[in-house]
Amino acid sequence: MLNLRQSTLVFLLKKEGKTVREVCLALKKRGFGVGRWNGVGGKVEPGEKVEKAVRREAREEIGVELRTVRKVAELSFYFPHKPDWDQQVLVYFSHDWVGEPIETEEMRPAWYPEEKIPYDLMWPDDVFWLPEVLKGNLVRASFIFEEGDKIKVSEVKTVDKF
Repeated sequence: MLNLRQSTLVFLLKKEGKTVREVCLALKKRGFGVGRWNGVGGKVEPGEKVEKAVRREAREEIGVELRTVRKVAELSFYFPHKPDWDQQVLVYFSHDWVGEPIETEEMRPAWYPEEKIPYDLMWPDDVFWLPEVLKGNLVRASFIFEEGDKIKVSEVKTVDKF
């Protein structure tokens, strides 16, 4: 595997017991992924720890302070037609935060029941791994995209630990 640039993604979850009731997604309003629903996140700055980046991005993009986070996935993305987009995305869940998600210049958050997640309005890889982590599994996955954001190759594995 190439040395990929690291990015983060976090999903706020409202749970009842062990059951996920709602997931906070955010509509990307500008930049990479514009027009798509996703978790919130972004690039890890040079010298920044990943968990610090997760917390910073949540604060900047939807105005919440994360109290706890738990890593649930490691995703590697390759874009042979646009190699500067290649990246490893470290995905986290949070059940504990301060504040209510607010709209910013970057993102417009909304809560979705798990069964109504708009996969058709998200990145095409999300349908392969997000249901697995919402079930409580840890996932390591790799995706190769071709032009038009079509998945050419995908490999998704559940793992016991990272």
